[in-house]
Amino acid sequence: MWWVMLREALLALKANGLRSFLTMLGMIIGVGSVVAMLAIGQGVQEKVNESIRSMGANLFIVTPGSTSANGVRSGFGSAVSLTVDDATSLVSARHVRAAAPVVQSSAQVVFGTNNWNTSIIGSNDDYFSVRDWPISQGYSFAEPEIRSAAQVAVIGKRVATELFGSTDPIGQTIRIRNLPFEVIGLLSTKGQSLDGRDQDDSIVMPVTTVQRKLTGNRFRDSVRMIMVQAESEDVMPLAEEGMRSLLRQRHRLSGDAEDDFTIQNLTALANTAAETTAILSLLLGAIASISLLVGGIGIMNIMLVSVTERTREIGIRMAIGAPPNAIRSQFLLEALMISLLGCLIGLLLGISGAWLVATIFNLLVIVTVWSMLLAFGVAAAIGIFFGFYPANRAAKLKPIEALRYQ
Repeated sequence: MWWVMLREALLALKANGLRSFLTMLGMIIGVGSVVAMLAIGQGVQEKVNESIRSMGANLFIVTPGSTSANGVRSGFGSAVSLTVDDATSLVSARHVRAAAPVVQSSAQVVFGTNNWNTSIIGSNDDYFSVRDWPISQGYSFAEPEIRSAAQVAVIGKRVATELFGSTDPIGQTIRIRNLPFEVIGLLSTKGQSLDGRDQDDSIVMPVTTVQRKLTGNRFRDSVRMIMVQAESEDVMPLAEEGMRSLLRQRHRLSGDAEDDFTIQNLTALANTAAETTAILSLLLGAIASISLLVGGIGIMNIMLVSVTERTREIGIRMAIGAPPNAIRSQFLLEALMISLLGCLIGLLLGISGAWLVATIFNLLVIVTVWSMLLAFGVAAAIGIFFGFYPANRAAKLKPIEALRYQ
């Protein structure tokens, strides 16, 4: 019976091909928009998550606080209040796994006839574990190199490409401000940070080397920030409390004095950014799904027209014994087929559109199975919901009145 009803539904759609296509158009546009928006949103969310993972896990950033001079208050980071010794002491704080002081600069790096302007990072041997940044070739510096301010460097992939090309960089000597530095390690690929900066375009050295030989800072022991890694995400509030207490004690701050440092929970900020991106992705999908509602209304309208046009046919079927359920199922099946066929076409257009956007704008798009199943589920629900009223109206027609209808 169902096969017969399906064949009749296809014949009914084929008999009014243009009208059926125009009815599907709302579903095609709606499903295509939802799938494309969700694919683009998922891609953006994955890029954000990738950037978050590249920073490291369970991270705090400790920066110097603000300063005041003659009533003028400078911003955070303007004070010189953090030192290498602060970073060393933070390792002893509760629930802290590692701490890495960071001094940053930029300089022209020369190798042979090649040169490249890059970021210079001075830190300790914990920096690579805190940032979850393994060495792909060679090795990293250790405590002896830090104590002696050794002129050694671990370089990023971008720097290696620009200076050495296909040549193995390990053991080579580069020059920075006329000083020779031996390349002892090559960092693995890290990619872009949340602010769009290429993290592979950097060189990491012992913090003492940068302080004494490259920055020329009169506050030689001061650092720009300290990156601290907690034991786990669950204990980060306790770790922050312990860090604040220890630093206040070291800086001899009285009970009512303001902190001369700022502690930022980078993991919390990153998670907030990820949640915001996910919400925006769903919001885009929700806005695009409005056209699905419009498509459903179009299906209801055309099915009401179809019921009116086929009133005599309905009367004849009822007269020869067709029960109301069979009439209802016939029209409901036609509405469902319009909806699902429109969904299938819209799905193909949505996937094609998402990949086209990705190609033109160089974006990451992710078409997931659940988004396709969701599109089909919503299309089926819309077909049943908006098709039920016309189908029910057809089933409730009285045979004699239907046969008299002109």
